[in-house]
Amino acid sequence: MAYKHDYDKILTRLVNTLSKLNNGEALSTTELAKEYNVSERTIRRDFNEHLINFPIYKDGKKWKMKEGFRLEKIASLEDTVVLNIIEGLVEGSSGKFSQKAKKLLAKIKNEEYNPIYTKLNLEDISDKLTEVQKLESAIKGKNIIKCSYAFEGYSKKIELKPLKIVNYEGFSYLVALDARDDTLKKYYLKNVTNIQILQDLFIVENALDELLENSISVWFERKNKPFEVKLLIDAEIEKYFRRKPISKTQKIVASHEDGSVEISISITHDMEIIPLIKYWIPHIKVIEPKRIQDEIERDLRKYLRL
Repeated sequence: MAYKHDYDKILTRLVNTLSKLNNGEALSTTELAKEYNVSERTIRRDFNEHLINFPIYKDGKKWKMKEGFRLEKIASLEDTVVLNIIEGLVEGSSGKFSQKAKKLLAKIKNEEYNPIYTKLNLEDISDKLTEVQKLESAIKGKNIIKCSYAFEGYSKKIELKPLKIVNYEGFSYLVALDARDDTLKKYYLKNVTNIQILQDLFIVENALDELLENSISVWFERKNKPFEVKLLIDAEIEKYFRRKPISKTQKIVASHEDGSVEISISITHDMEIIPLIKYWIPHIKVIEPKRIQDEIERDLRKYLRL
């Protein structure tokens, strides 16, 4: 039987809830509401707004910590919850305050010395934070937007159904549907300006999410039926393709005595795979479709003539 405690303070309630989850307990909003003497709506808000960034999930009517996750290494659960709440508040703001606050939070949340270094060659979009926040809001709310897009020296007004902000090869893009005919398009993020969020809502097909998940580069196409590409990978580099598959559709279809392997992947446009093949030349070859191998050979002959 749960006893009522004086958990007036949101921080005390959140830290206690997180500790319970970390100890392996499965928690229901009804039980927690009784224990903390608050409404179930308040508990739902705790999970959906303040604790959502932690590795937790809802299983039926109960919340649990994801398997394999523990929070022992966190110096203070209280400090971590506070920072996550502040970070959530900052997400709702804009302008220079938001930019500076995020930088400060990033410093606070990092350890004094982090032994892990990751080299991510991403373009700087710090000047687009206001636009990004508007897009995030529209994507989450499934709101149609009006905006301006600069392209080849001129700007045009467009209405879009924003789906995702994606990053390919270090560059950021807005993937969206044209509000007029649902054509899937990709817009270079830095060229998107004057965003207005409309009240009109839209529905996203599950197939679009799958298309984005399986894409390799910004060249992916909705209108093209996915097709299979088979590649022969030399023994010298096959370990890299095992460690980090090209996409979620990658499969190893054959292994040879010399250590080379054949892999297959599903793509929607030749240019999704051609730059990657050129990167690994001469240790990779296209088995099929032949047109891709022919195009790469033509480009190589053209390069050698230079």
